[in-house]
Amino acid sequence: MLSRRQFLQTSLATSAAGLGLGGYTWLIEPHWLEIVRRPLPIAGLPPAMAGLQLAHLTDIHVGRQVSDDYIRETFHKVAALNPDIVVYTGDFTTHGPGIFEHAERMYQDLPRGRLATLGVLGNHDYGPNWAHPEVAARFTGILADSGMRILRNEVADVEGLQVMGMDDYWANQFDPARAVGALDSSRAAIALTHNPDSADLPGWRDYHGWILCGHTHGGQCKPPFLPPPMLPVKNRRYTAGEFALEGERQMYINRGVGHIQQVRFNVRPEVTLFELECA
Repeated sequence: MLSRRQFLQTSLATSAAGLGLGGYTWLIEPHWLEIVRRPLPIAGLPPAMAGLQLAHLTDIHVGRQVSDDYIRETFHKVAALNPDIVVYTGDFTTHGPGIFEHAERMYQDLPRGRLATLGVLGNHDYGPNWAHPEVAARFTGILADSGMRILRNEVADVEGLQVMGMDDYWANQFDPARAVGALDSSRAAIALTHNPDSADLPGWRDYHGWILCGHTHGGQCKPPFLPPPMLPVKNRRYTAGEFALEGERQMYINRGVGHIQQVRFNVRPEVTLFELECA
């Protein structure tokens, strides 16, 4: 049986550990950015593009919930990598009062690629309940003024690499038939989409390349050796990292830069730096 002193010591130690863990999940990990470096093998990649660097950012969530200083620091870190291509896969903001002016201030300093800066929209970029195309149109203009081209079910060409960008699934703007129909299947391609659930929908037809996406934040909190308890997707296996899909497709889910609630545990925020390779 514990003595009174032992009980008090154990209680104090437990309380201190709980406070320390709470402080870590709130103050430390949400801003402890990880630069994940990995190869991106692409079939048919033009030889001149082998070795180029592609930076992938997602779920930045400019707004009241995410520190402006943290976002600016992230932008500076990515710019210092001197990427050849920078892609963004949606949720540029979290809607709220003054968000357009806030986005204009923050995204004028967004990191750009030497060859191209491309992005797609996420559900939060469509305003409340993902139901306001006029909000998405305004954000598209703000990002264009900052040097980014937003792809809305269309394809861009970057030195012979096709980049296919899908519009958002939850906002009912996802139209893979239109985007895939604009691809030349004999040439190298990658795809951008915000929500990984969209990869399970029909319409991808003969697309066999990589799909880069975000949306999940990796779950934000993940107990050791267990899946994250909360994920905003139907397909619960879509957490973070690489996934093999049907149709000879591969998907990479980025854990995201920002958050909706300032809490992360065992799921650090991420920027992915890919090195392009000939598959």
